[in-house]
Amino acid sequence: MKKSIIALAFVAFLWSNTTVNAQKKGVSKQDVKVGIDLIDVKDDKVKVTVQAPKTNSDKITYSIPKIVPGTYSEDNYGKYIEDFKAFDAKGTALAVTKTDDNTWSISNAKNLSKITYLVNDTYDTEKGGGFGADIFSPAGTNIDAGKNFMLNTHGFVGYFQDKKDLPYQVTITHPETLWGATSMIDTDASATKDVFNTPRYAELVENPIMYAKPDYTSFNVNGMDIQIVVYSPSGKVTAESITPEMKKMMTAQKTFLGNINSTKKYTVLLYLSTMKPDDAKGTGALEHPTATTVVLPEMLPLHQLQGLMKDIVSHEFFHIVTPLTIHSNEIQYFDYNAPKMSQHLWMYEGVTEYFANLFQVNQGLIDEADFYKLMAKKIEQSKSFVDTMSFTAMSANVLKSPYKEQYLNVYEKGALIGMCVDIIIREKSNGERGILNLMQQLSKEYGVEKAFNDNELFAKITALTYPEVGDFLRTHVSGSTPINYEAYLSKVGVAKAVVKVRENKFHQLTVDPEKKELMIPDSEPTAFMKALDLRGGDIITTINGTKYNLDNISDLKTDDWKEGEPISITIKREGKEQTLSGKVKISFKEIEGLLATDASKSNLKNAWLKK
Repeated sequence: MKKSIIALAFVAFLWSNTTVNAQKKGVSKQDVKVGIDLIDVKDDKVKVTVQAPKTNSDKITYSIPKIVPGTYSEDNYGKYIEDFKAFDAKGTALAVTKTDDNTWSISNAKNLSKITYLVNDTYDTEKGGGFGADIFSPAGTNIDAGKNFMLNTHGFVGYFQDKKDLPYQVTITHPETLWGATSMIDTDASATKDVFNTPRYAELVENPIMYAKPDYTSFNVNGMDIQIVVYSPSGKVTAESITPEMKKMMTAQKTFLGNINSTKKYTVLLYLSTMKPDDAKGTGALEHPTATTVVLPEMLPLHQLQGLMKDIVSHEFFHIVTPLTIHSNEIQYFDYNAPKMSQHLWMYEGVTEYFANLFQVNQGLIDEADFYKLMAKKIEQSKSFVDTMSFTAMSANVLKSPYKEQYLNVYEKGALIGMCVDIIIREKSNGERGILNLMQQLSKEYGVEKAFNDNELFAKITALTYPEVGDFLRTHVSGSTPINYEAYLSKVGVAKAVVKVRENKFHQLTVDPEKKELMIPDSEPTAFMKALDLRGGDIITTINGTKYNLDNISDLKTDDWKEGEPISITIKREGKEQTLSGKVKISFKEIEGLLATDASKSNLKNAWLKK
């Protein structure tokens, strides 16, 4: 997971049709019943009450997760729990011992009736100190009484020892003005109470809920109901404003995937942060089987927000392939407090990221040149990581040094591994098959409820494809030999080359969120800036007669400007307003990239990118 605006985070978990069945039928007598009170919030804390199942043990433990799937860091959500108490049926307190940050041991457990505790949210404590410094916001929690509650359920609800597979019934009382957005089914018809049933703890954890004033849109894509939900503190961003781009993208994704369809409903929960000291700092997303939680700054111009949502959600949505449908035992039986990590982040995150790029050129959302730029950038960014580290070893040991420092390479080299495997399969099958076909075969071989053994996956992939694929995986994924990307790209007629790219007319503008002013930072000016004598520190107020600030900067379409056309920009420089007039100057810079140079390989290249 990347704690930055381009963040991706990540892994999905299990889902099955038994969830829906359990929601329709309700839960059994031997279950775990949870109450969450979002009305009587005191000191920014929410009270949780858990009706315990029967046990024959003298002691029982209750744990809040240390880690959850997709975060790849030990976050210790139990640190946000306080005033933990246990009671028998008569209300008499039972002895409780806190054994670590996340676990409480309860004595005289045969008489245990219920436990209660208070939950603090994580957003209040984030410092924005970078990757690994805080709980990743999309996996965190928010308590803003009467306005917003981000319920990543692992931050509010735990599990009893050896009882994670019992059904859970969660009852949430909430203000009538707030609506709970989730992919779960609310079985209560009242306006102030929601009741959700899941057949086991793992499925509760994978179902986030966001309570806020209703702002959502819905649409259907090839049999899948999509729900876009937005919380914007100021109201400047609405679900309606981002839905057209989301619908276009997700329709293309579903078309690309074909018959892989593991869920009937998918919810995107977008929380827009004020970025103030007591609000979320870790921007990005966390994937779940039927939902994605996204956190981004509210101050972003709309076109940037739309672009980030496309990049982020496209990655998260493809997790319905892996690890939702294709996953190992380590994920199927995930241990929230003593996890054993899978070796195959190259597939869970890498292939997912590769698909998030490939589908765009496959479905005509970008052209070949843009796709090559994306791959060239990944090759370049992968060089900042240790290229001789076994990817499977890094994955299996990702929670500890020196491996955890290499985690972000799953989005660079991991995606490039997917690209190389795709090219090998295309070459050996004369363009008829690719890595998407492999994923479709693996989903039939395993599927949502059947996991694979970690050490058997490479053999299975080899049997379904070609010996050359197995050789590649053993040499470059479990092995420590760096990949010669040029050798694989040459198979489809693509080679390294110097390419020209259009420079931005402005550098990334600095924004003052209070004054909403747009300022050019001090940096090397572009030809466009030189032509108009724009300087670092200039505050832009008007362009071609239209006033611009943070609220409407997304309306400025600079890509439509043509070389030599007249332009007038009004600025404030050192407190004085002046107008700069001139002509648009477009400049290009040369960078190392990729180009299709061998026309004799065009058929295989076209099959790779378009088939």
